[in-house]
Amino acid sequence: MSAVSRSHAELMQMLELARGQARASGRAVLDLLDEAGVAEAVCEASGVDALRDDDSPPQTVEPIAGASSQPLAPLQARLADGRHVALMADPWNEDEVSRIARVMGGYAEPMAASTAFLSRRAGRHAAPQPRDTPTSRSEAAGEERSDVVSFVDRVIAEAMKEGASDIHFECDRAGVTAKLRLDGVMTPLNRLEGRQRAEEVISRIKVLAQLDITERRLPQDGRFRHVADGAGLDLRVSIMPSVFGEDAVLRLLDKSHLRAASDHVTLGALGFSAGDAKRIRLLSTLPNGMVLVTGPTGSGKTTTVYAAMSEIYTGQEKIITIEDPVEYELQGVLQIPVNERKGLTFARGLRSILRHDPDRILVGEIRDAETAEIAVQAALTGHLVFTTVHANSLFDVIGRFRHFGIDMFGFVSSLNGLVVQRLMRRLCRACMAERPPTGDEMEWLAGKGVNDIAVLPSPVGCDHCHRTGYRGRFVIAEVHQVQDHFRDRVMNNADVTEMKRTVFNADRRPLVDLAIDKVRDRETSLEELFRVVGQV
Repeated sequence: MSAVSRSHAELMQMLELARGQARASGRAVLDLLDEAGVAEAVCEASGVDALRDDDSPPQTVEPIAGASSQPLAPLQARLADGRHVALMADPWNEDEVSRIARVMGGYAEPMAASTAFLSRRAGRHAAPQPRDTPTSRSEAAGEERSDVVSFVDRVIAEAMKEGASDIHFECDRAGVTAKLRLDGVMTPLNRLEGRQRAEEVISRIKVLAQLDITERRLPQDGRFRHVADGAGLDLRVSIMPSVFGEDAVLRLLDKSHLRAASDHVTLGALGFSAGDAKRIRLLSTLPNGMVLVTGPTGSGKTTTVYAAMSEIYTGQEKIITIEDPVEYELQGVLQIPVNERKGLTFARGLRSILRHDPDRILVGEIRDAETAEIAVQAALTGHLVFTTVHANSLFDVIGRFRHFGIDMFGFVSSLNGLVVQRLMRRLCRACMAERPPTGDEMEWLAGKGVNDIAVLPSPVGCDHCHRTGYRGRFVIAEVHQVQDHFRDRVMNNADVTEMKRTVFNADRRPLVDLAIDKVRDRETSLEELFRVVGQV
């Protein structure tokens, strides 16, 4: 949409967004409006003029000592047309305009100027100031804001470099600590002292994600795209109020390390075995039914669904997704973000999707009975539905849908297959060691029928792995193709023991057995097995 075609309300909204970004970054509002391509339209709509580089230079330019609490000090100038103006970083700040009028002893027309102009002219006219003057306090504020911006940028850059999945900004009484989630585990990274600076860090993140910087009592969610050194990265933002202000969590949505030569997310790149990948592809090519991916938070469910959909996309079928939020962009796929504040829930969006003539549907997550019911009906009426649900096992999924009150005959009839997965940390090859198992560990392994492990691989920690003993992760997964005999067990309310006998055999083994194989192959440790899978 061009700037000309935007409504007055839209332009004013963009102005407020630019002003918030300017406060967080220490830049002039005019620069940010120029970057958005709406500067001329906003200035016209708001009745504020702007000084451009190609305009006739002012006849006189002087600083306005003590008139500003902003990082970029205002300047008084007489233009070539005789107007007496106040050149400002934010001429829409009424309090600042009033303060300048009081200092100058009269009103001067506020006018927008660029960061470069204000900085250059202020430097030319600057004189030594005592450390306690308003000007020096303004400079200090500018330095602090610059520190805040560079702190956030450095943390994001380090997270990208290390391949972190999340960045946590945790505020306390004395400042803010940045932590990275590396391979599923929290690792402290950096800290910025000062309660005020901590608040400005959160404000900076809100500005980047286009959130309300004045709202500090309610959770907020958003996203933004970070570009550095020519590389782009999407980040999902969650802001949560706390006793010390607010905390922020940034999820890094980077699919560059998941791409193959075809530039698509692939099951092979995610680490699925050849047999499991083949079964998932088979489930993904069926004409109708439901494919469920389940596991705890952070187990890679959504990424697996994206990989399956990317591999089957040919351009000959209509694929629609509804997600909260859209995590990865898929070319040629209609992707709809949930917006519960506007009334666009999973259930309502899914109903609308069914009227949009889809062949394949991705429902980001089944959270309630209404969404589950619509998804099942879609799967039964000729659509292939991909979705995820938070559950620990195949049997927990059955219990979850029973709890939803769903007709179980319809559910099991629609269910083609189910993937139960976990992500386990891989031992660092640079520092991995060995140790004998303890008595309790030997007893546990014997209970699983394992008597051939005399020594266990053990994490140590080095500079290569950030002293964790692990570097990178891999997936372990149960891939179940649902057959009629399993459906019969569900409809007959068979107990879990009987259903396990039906599901698991020589070709279908539970997660714990798959994880033990990885310990035997020295891919991971028994401690990691207990952390991820548990002592089941």
